[in-house]
Amino acid sequence: MPAAISIVLCIHNGAGRIQERLRNLHACEWDGDREYIVFCDGCDDDSAALAASTEVGNVRVLSHPIQRGKWAAINDAVRSARHPIIIFADLRQSFHASALQKLAEAFKDPTIGAASGRLVIAQSESGAGRGVDIYWRMETKLREWEARFDSVIGCTGAIYAIRRELFTDLPSSTILDDVVVPMQIALQGWHVGYATESLAFDPQALDPDKEAERKLRTLFGNYQMMEQFPTWLLPWRNRLWIQLLSHKYARLAVPWLMVAALALNVAAPKSPLIWLLLAGQGLCYSLGLIGCSYKGLRSRWIMVPAGFLMLQWNCARALFAYLRCRRDPLSLWKKKSDVGQVA
Repeated sequence: MPAAISIVLCIHNGAGRIQERLRNLHACEWDGDREYIVFCDGCDDDSAALAASTEVGNVRVLSHPIQRGKWAAINDAVRSARHPIIIFADLRQSFHASALQKLAEAFKDPTIGAASGRLVIAQSESGAGRGVDIYWRMETKLREWEARFDSVIGCTGAIYAIRRELFTDLPSSTILDDVVVPMQIALQGWHVGYATESLAFDPQALDPDKEAERKLRTLFGNYQMMEQFPTWLLPWRNRLWIQLLSHKYARLAVPWLMVAALALNVAAPKSPLIWLLLAGQGLCYSLGLIGCSYKGLRSRWIMVPAGFLMLQWNCARALFAYLRCRRDPLSLWKKKSDVGQVA
């Protein structure tokens, strides 16, 4: 297991949380050396001063006067890291006491170039949010299966680690750093593991409105990856192409396939089967709309379609957002942003 780690926190205006977050990271079990790199990306509050003055030792604060985005902060922070393993963390979450040890254990395997921890999210109180909770549990299980097969497609941005020497600079304006960084490592011939016992806890439940904006940015990032890395879809260039296609890209087509299926059923000559299909579609969409409109409803029959419908609506929105903002992805954060988080 590596003897030394560099923990990277990239923040924008995180004065209200930075000291508590550093204390949480310092309280995690670790037998070797560690350093904390806090990169302040265009902060205009006291984030830098508070990080530097915390009682936690080995904190280095780096800053850039203009907010460029998390991709640039990561590039600069990794270049300054002193230790062979880099662990990426976010400001809002907290780590379990054993998170660092469990994540670093993945690197006992000499074929592992990157490893993701597991994010535990507070349960939502709304019906649509509960539906998204179910989606997140499915996502977690899918990552476990991917790691057993070969490699996880994308890490959990709130808790993942890489071998420093394998890092490749992120392209300008990259949104999904937690997908691009591990994919770049996998394409060098390494594996991306999943440390299911390395836990980060997110106290913010999957509120439908906030999740809608976060999901919009994530799906926007999928479109961006297709433009930035077209060769990732070539089987002879990427051994993980089928996993990438099925896990990340195929979902972009789902809302349009749903529209096409409904339109074809409406236009088709009517038969008992077509009427049954139309009734089923109408029922599912109605339950989903009810769940999105009345967030206090708890029935699984409503929560699941509501969560699914919300995700597909944001998937459709992502295409138009990408066409509108592809040259300025940071604009996605200008109206609605999570305080303390960088792009």
